[in-house]
Amino acid sequence: MLVDRICRGLPQLSLRYRLLLATLLTAGLALVALGLLLSALFRDHARQQFVERLTADLDQVIARLEVDAQGRPTLDAARLSDPRWTRPHSGLYWQVDGAGANGTPGLLRSRSLWDDALTAPRDAPRPGELHVHEVLNHGREPLLLIERGVQADGAAAPWRVMVAATTVPLEAGAARFDSALAGSLALLLLLLAIGAVLQVALGLKPLGHLREALADLRDGRTQRLAGRYPSEVQPLVDDLNGVLDRQAATLERARAQAGNLAHALKTPLTILAQGASQARSDGAVHAKLPDLVHDQVQVARRHVDWHLARARAAAAQATVGLRTPLQPVADALLRVMTKIHAGKHLAMRGDIDPRLAFAGESQDLQEMLGNLLDNACKAARAQVVISAMQNDRHLRVTVDDDGPGIAPAQMTEALKRGSRLDESTPGSGLGLAIVQELAGLYGGSVALGTSPLGGLLVVLTLPAG
Repeated sequence: MLVDRICRGLPQLSLRYRLLLATLLTAGLALVALGLLLSALFRDHARQQFVERLTADLDQVIARLEVDAQGRPTLDAARLSDPRWTRPHSGLYWQVDGAGANGTPGLLRSRSLWDDALTAPRDAPRPGELHVHEVLNHGREPLLLIERGVQADGAAAPWRVMVAATTVPLEAGAARFDSALAGSLALLLLLLAIGAVLQVALGLKPLGHLREALADLRDGRTQRLAGRYPSEVQPLVDDLNGVLDRQAATLERARAQAGNLAHALKTPLTILAQGASQARSDGAVHAKLPDLVHDQVQVARRHVDWHLARARAAAAQATVGLRTPLQPVADALLRVMTKIHAGKHLAMRGDIDPRLAFAGESQDLQEMLGNLLDNACKAARAQVVISAMQNDRHLRVTVDDDGPGIAPAQMTEALKRGSRLDESTPGSGLGLAIVQELAGLYGGSVALGTSPLGGLLVVLTLPAG
């Protein structure tokens, strides 16, 4: 559109002036089109009225025509009602010609023609047929001429009876109408412009309130955008408030995670400090220091991984369009677990549709499936199976093993952070808790049950990509 191209060509133009420009251009073009249409309609109507008046004059002339003894037309001009017929060059004329291509011109004519004559195309109208022509007289005066073929009783031949009138008054009237119309439309455009200014000012007023609310937000006087706005603006305000709420929640989680991480690292650091202090005074303890350092570093690393995974999942939750295929991640983890637990000679199998995908980060999916498969391999006697299916917008990933399983009464305890129901199995007790929290950050969940293989069944629900 013309208005759209103009606005794109003026990128620095304010929204207010864009709206005004679009409104005025549209209104201006519409009024110009309306003016042209009204002018054409007026001219057509005026011409029709003009033709109707001339037709009435023509009927009057035909009604006054008589035939003399020789069969020639005669007409008593005094019987015609309009005095212009007798005033020379008055602008209203009549004339009677012989019909046909060889008809005699000017058998009779009005006194108003004086020594002039009407010249019409020789189209020989049939009796009763009306023709309309636009012609010029010898003085180059524009005329509207109508004619009709007449076969009078007793006449030797048909006649062409013509009546013509100057169109100068018609054109002058049309010009006056055009002038008045242009003035009226210009006034209407001015009123529309004033209305557009008021409308734009009223329409953009809520944006001024929004600007004030943003200033309060920037200066720290408020934490959210307050107030109610029109339906076109309110969704934007709600989205901004949603972003602010998510940022506040993310900041709060970051603070909490920083505090939790500091608290979690305090214990292994304290143990390392105590071990180092004892090593200075006791040589026997000094020999155990490498194992102590290794164990506590592993504990610290697990805590760091835990909090990094939470931070990554929180960031991924606000990112749109993440999609991680499920099968490649599961297959890669099965190969890794086969090598890590090679001494157990486990039969590991994956049953996953290659079309399934997780709506989240690849690292988080690896973290969750890796923990579940590692726990299953540690508990399994001979086999581990991972499978998946999609239900509406959610993935349902199940990990089965044929190990000893967990009693139903202990399943809730098993999901708590740091819980280790089997102290003979190495680990920190964070695995299932990490999976549960990561799944929760994505809107998913973890459930435990009894596997058909006889061991533990873990059901991981995640958003589908």
